[in-house]
Amino acid sequence: MARPRQERAERTREALLRAAAETFDESGYAGAGLNRILARAGVTTGAMYFHFKSKEDLARAVIVEQAAELDFPRDQSGLQQLLDMCQYLAVEMQNNVLFRAGVRLAVEQNEAELLDYSIYDWWADQFREQLVKAREKGQLRPDVDEVAFSQVLVGAYTGTQIMARLSSGRVDLPERISTMWRCLLPAIAPPEVIAGLNLDPRPAGEETDAS
Repeated sequence: MARPRQERAERTREALLRAAAETFDESGYAGAGLNRILARAGVTTGAMYFHFKSKEDLARAVIVEQAAELDFPRDQSGLQQLLDMCQYLAVEMQNNVLFRAGVRLAVEQNEAELLDYSIYDWWADQFREQLVKAREKGQLRPDVDEVAFSQVLVGAYTGTQIMARLSSGRVDLPERISTMWRCLLPAIAPPEVIAGLNLDPRPAGEETDAS
């Protein structure tokens, strides 16, 4: 009997997380009422408290687990992989409600006094991993600091997606990400490396010939 109970608990938690993400995505933290989330999830207050202590706790889970449904393209390594990841995220930002809500809440943390920086460090680590591989492939300029640039990239991406959200509901986010990279790449890679990269916006998962 333990396994069925565990599976029900997992389904309940998943329903709560999904309903919270959808509601936070629509209304932000302040506009998302707990009763609205519970009704959308089809879950009682008592069932919620088994998994989450409060709306704040739910919001923190959405932030921390924003990448749970992502499946990054793995066709490349180094700078092309980094470019592909960023374009993949642009498409996911348009279609993946858990990711989109988690990003929104991470940006709007002051409203809920969550103040959890860990997700930004996590993203910086994902980007730094590819920068290290780019270094191994001889793609980076000698003076590039992979740790520092990964933090800069998280900030640049965050700001770019906010601008895209305000200007077009993120419809133009892939194009804005391409523009961002065209500005950033000369600071970290020599011209001959940049010439071999595909910076064009394209659907997630599309293969590229660059290596």
